[in-house]
Amino acid sequence: MTATVTQQQTQELTQEEADARVADPWVTIVWNDPVNLMSYVSYVFESYFGYPQAKAERLMLQVHHDGRAVVSTGPRERMEVDVQAMHSYGLWATMRSSGDPDGGAA
Repeated sequence: MTATVTQQQTQELTQEEADARVADPWVTIVWNDPVNLMSYVSYVFESYFGYPQAKAERLMLQVHHDGRAVVSTGPRERMEVDVQAMHSYGLWATMRSSGDPDGGAA
């Protein structure tokens, strides 16, 4: 009976992994802009996403130096909400499938 449970659990895990590969997560990308201060961008990342100060500053510096940073990952609907939120804060943001060429690059 233990072998049957283990085999069933293995099949379930395999199916979950296959489902995850079929539905690529989406990413929200924040782009550098000439308007917002770096301290403000860090503040947005801390207040909206709840990131610790160190992570918010690291992402802000990535936006500043590299021109963009992936700030969140998840299902498409959630990334749509995150992009709209970034727009409401005055930040330039887009979303794309992480499976797209350059989709997860930051």
